[in-house]
Amino acid sequence: MTEATRRTPGTPSWVSLMVHGLDATQEFYGALFGWEFVPGPHQLGPYVRALLDGKEVAGIGQLPPDRHLPVAWTTYLATDDAAGTTETIRCCGGTVAVGPLDAGEAGRLAICSDPTGAVFGVWQAEAHHGTATAGPPGTPVWNELLTHETSMVAKFYRTVFGYEIEPVVSADFDYLTLHLDGRPVASLHGVGTALPRDRGAHWMTYFEVADTDAAARLVTELGGRVLRPPREGTAGRLATVTDPEGAVFTIVRSADA
Repeated sequence: MTEATRRTPGTPSWVSLMVHGLDATQEFYGALFGWEFVPGPHQLGPYVRALLDGKEVAGIGQLPPDRHLPVAWTTYLATDDAAGTTETIRCCGGTVAVGPLDAGEAGRLAICSDPTGAVFGVWQAEAHHGTATAGPPGTPVWNELLTHETSMVAKFYRTVFGYEIEPVVSADFDYLTLHLDGRPVASLHGVGTALPRDRGAHWMTYFEVADTDAAARLVTELGGRVLRPPREGTAGRLATVTDPEGAVFTIVRSADA
């Protein structure tokens, strides 16, 4: 069981990855982030939870051999009522692809997409409250939706999860921060024609690292790829990379780390 704190609905509470090669993926992330792994709920097939210093930080599951789905990290947003949230998602133009389903005693989940097609999860916690630590290298520290433009999709997320939305006032930068209880929890970034055609709108998970340049080199050595090399950003020094199966994520040395 993770720390016994129930997240405010809408808070990113967990990240999970479904892959074809579970063992090889564990080797990659274990070498990159120092994760260790323990078995998780198996209701949806083989699944492990990644631990850092004994605390749960992410999940990795294995796709059935006949499921040829894109391999991608999924951001799960907290809810107190998975059934009610998925109904609201449908009413607001989103899609519910899976669930809500029971994940043993851990909780209930659903896999959904917003009106632009970006996939996200909904998590109703019971025994498992989600990521137990954030901040140290190897932990997820931010979640951002990359989309064509933010105005329409912002209304969707505000209606479903009750976010307060804070825009960046700029003529050439389409960026919104999502707040809950007065604190930032996620962001929406409209990138226009820079949105990758092969992925479309998607949620991006940021993982903290001690050294962005060294971590990017290690990604390549371990069989992954660097899509955008290390660069300075407002959040710190970051790089966009993929694991060997093509799951995209961002590594960042946070500016305040």
